[in-house]
Amino acid sequence: MDVRHLASALGLMFGSFALISAAAAPAPGDAANGKRLFMGDRCYACHGTQGAGGGIAGPRLAPNPLPFQGFLMQLRHPANRMPPYSGKVLSDAEAADIYAYLKSIPRGRPAGQIPLLNRPSKPRREGHAPP
Repeated sequence: MDVRHLASALGLMFGSFALISAAAAPAPGDAANGKRLFMGDRCYACHGTQGAGGGIAGPRLAPNPLPFQGFLMQLRHPANRMPPYSGKVLSDAEAADIYAYLKSIPRGRPAGQIPLLNRPSKPRREGHAPP
C-alpha cells in the first residue's frame, strides 16, 4: 500500500471515529433534574443515592458512568433484573438528565486520605472478641 492509500485509509478511519463519537455524545442534561428523576423513579433503591451500587442489587453507575449510548441501551433493554424504561416512561431528554447527574457525582477520596481507615489497629488479645 502506498503512502497516499495509507493516508486516505487513516483519514477515513479517524473521520468515522469522530462521527461515531459525536453520535454517542448525550444531549446536554440538567443534573439537578436528573437527581430528582433518579430519586423519584427509585433508581437509588438498587444503585444507591450516589450511583455506587453494591451487594446483589444494581451495579455501580458513578462516578464515570458508561458512555451515554450504552447507558441508554441498558435503560431501554436491560441485561439483568432491571425493569425496562421505554421512551414512553422515560424520555431521552430525561435519560440525559439522569446521565448528567451521574456524571456530576465526584470520585470518593482515596483510602489513604480517610483518617478512620488509617488508624493503627490495636492488637487483639487471644481468645477475646473485638469490642
